[in-house]
Amino acid sequence: ISSMYYYTRVMSQLFLETPVSKMEKTDFKTLSTMDDFWKFTEGPLLDGLYWEMWYNNKTMAENKSFIYYENLLLGVPRLRQLKVRNGSCSIPEDLKDEIKDCYDVYSVANEDTAPFGLRNGTAWTYTTEKDLNGSSHWGLIATYSGAGYYQDLSRNREVTAVQIASLKKNLWLDRGTRAAFIDFSVYNANINLFCIVRLLVEFPATGGLVTSWQFQPVRLIQYVSTFDFFMAACEMAFCLFVLYYMVEEILEIHIHRLHYFRSLWNCLDILIIVLSVAAIGISIYRTSTVDMLLKKLLEDQNSFPNFEPLAYWQMQFNNITAVTVFFVWIKLFKFVNFNRAMSQLSTTMSRCVKDVVGFAIMFFIIFLAYAQLAYLVFGTQIDDFSTFQDCIFTQFRIILGDFNFTEVEEANRILGPIYFTTFVFFMFFILLNMFLAIINDTYSEVKSDMAQQKAEMELSDLIRKGYNKAMIKLKLKKTTVDDISESLRQGGGKLNFDELRQDLKGKGHTDAEIEAIFTKYDQDGDQELTEHEHQQMRDDLEKEREDLDLDRSSLPRPLSSRSFPRSLDDSEEDEDEDSGHSSRRRGSSSSGVSYEEFQVLMRRVDRMEHSIGSIVSKIDAVIVKLEAMERAKLKRRDVLGRLLDGVTEDERLGRDNEIHREQMERLVREELERWESDDTASQMSHRLGTPLGLNGQPRSRNSRPSSSQSDGIDGGGGNGGNNIHV
Repeated sequence: ISSMYYYTRVMSQLFLETPVSKMEKTDFKTLSTMDDFWKFTEGPLLDGLYWEMWYNNKTMAENKSFIYYENLLLGVPRLRQLKVRNGSCSIPEDLKDEIKDCYDVYSVANEDTAPFGLRNGTAWTYTTEKDLNGSSHWGLIATYSGAGYYQDLSRNREVTAVQIASLKKNLWLDRGTRAAFIDFSVYNANINLFCIVRLLVEFPATGGLVTSWQFQPVRLIQYVSTFDFFMAACEMAFCLFVLYYMVEEILEIHIHRLHYFRSLWNCLDILIIVLSVAAIGISIYRTSTVDMLLKKLLEDQNSFPNFEPLAYWQMQFNNITAVTVFFVWIKLFKFVNFNRAMSQLSTTMSRCVKDVVGFAIMFFIIFLAYAQLAYLVFGTQIDDFSTFQDCIFTQFRIILGDFNFTEVEEANRILGPIYFTTFVFFMFFILLNMFLAIINDTYSEVKSDMAQQKAEMELSDLIRKGYNKAMIKLKLKKTTVDDISESLRQGGGKLNFDELRQDLKGKGHTDAEIEAIFTKYDQDGDQELTEHEHQQMRDDLEKEREDLDLDRSSLPRPLSSRSFPRSLDDSEEDEDEDSGHSSRRRGSSSSGVSYEEFQVLMRRVDRMEHSIGSIVSKIDAVIVKLEAMERAKLKRRDVLGRLLDGVTEDERLGRDNEIHREQMERLVREELERWESDDTASQMSHRLGTPLGLNGQPRSRNSRPSSSQSDGIDGGGGNGGNNIHV
């Protein structure tokens, strides 16, 4: 890319920045009249195309034209113009006596195809786009076809000067001329690059002229050096990968049908494959066409080599490649979501889409209103507002602070400052900050939600887990059993979850493993191991260590193949795999199970029963809590009934308000005392591990409330709750 940049820069400096004469400072960029155009063709153009003398005024060998002594001029340059016919526009009746001729702006319908001037040769007769093998060109004022009147110049400077003088003398350019093209191509063998050059001079209907240019450095000859052949091998590998993924995506579409396209990542995969196939096709076409064109060029060096179509396809290839690489990088977001920070970013963008779309509608309504205002007020005087498209880009520049306020003020001293001030106030200080507030608010919500979520496996955890397993296999890292034992020794009498997590995290264990181990022994769920739970974990770890030692000594397999586990659950999985391999190895000699293997299986069953017992105890604790809730509903129903009975009795007996209040206080006090006694009995039962029945009496684990009781409780509890709140 850097070589292409320098190549473009030196060529543009030569043809665009060279003055038309020593006495004038006008160059190609500042041409303003037809006379300036002819001065350019007779001066800087000839001097730039033909380097026939060395800097010491000695003639170059074989009269070859090497621009900057390094760049070979391929074939001959070409001049081409497009014209519009006279009478293509209408003249008002009042001015017909004064104005006889009228030439409209350029369009294909207004294009002049009749011979003119000398009426002989291609310079004076029209040639179609098909015969020229040309293509349309998008200029600054209009889009021009590939047809027109053309003159192929010579490889000799003197002959070319005569041809240009003849065209100038016979008025090749006239009032009907709307565009003049100067096309030529050069090749630099040092860097193996072609440069296809097009200089365009547009003659608008308003008079004067507008210049533009195009320098396209392209690499058309692909495989020359050793590195080029290495790149060819990489391209072949790329084609194979594209073919493989194409087949894979087709099979997935066949299996999932329309559900396949519901995933944004799947649609992105399809887009990448389509762009890759298009790039491969363009590359094949370009390579084959260049070979054919170079053969024709070598046969006739005095003809114009039309590399412009090849340059077009090369630029399309570069654009497609750039877009493909961009989407491939975007696809990395699919994999970096393992990282919490990157997941926050992607989640924030997905959550705020609706808010951003709603904001964008409001933003662009105001933005386009200001663009229309600027186009109508300043479009006739300021270049940055000369088209509606330019107005849009100029306003984006204003938001970024890149703007010339003086031009706006000079164009309209009243509306200019008003437009600028109000636009900056509404777009920058209000709307832009609203957009940032939407993003910031959504990010805060996502960050808060993710902080409350359970930690998931991240990419760093996955890498750390693989590293730890490798270290365990190499016997360079302690097992989980040893790590937990050390943490318990350091914890003293009590050990909370944060201390255990911090200690085991530093030794390479994941949050999921630490939480699973802690939950297994934290019976009361207070996130802290009591002395009893502490001792139980010590006993289990000691037993686990003895079991592991016994397994290693009893099973006939080499120590080097032993893979120590990182957690108790992983240990059992690994032992299952190892025991399976061992039994298969002995299957050929014995059909039964050895005593050692039987003992290992028995120990595993015991550990499984212990785990199931822990689960059952937790389920019973949940049932106790549910029954406590049912009792509370019953109490609320009874209280409501007593209160209603008391109110009814007072109304029937006609008691005064003071007696009624005392009666209500007595009922409430009795109910509160009963609740306290029931709660005390429930807590004692919970500590003893014995669930209570509906009447506060201990019951067995198998006893359950009947369906009728449950229905009554639910019905009564609902009404009672509502009335108490009232």
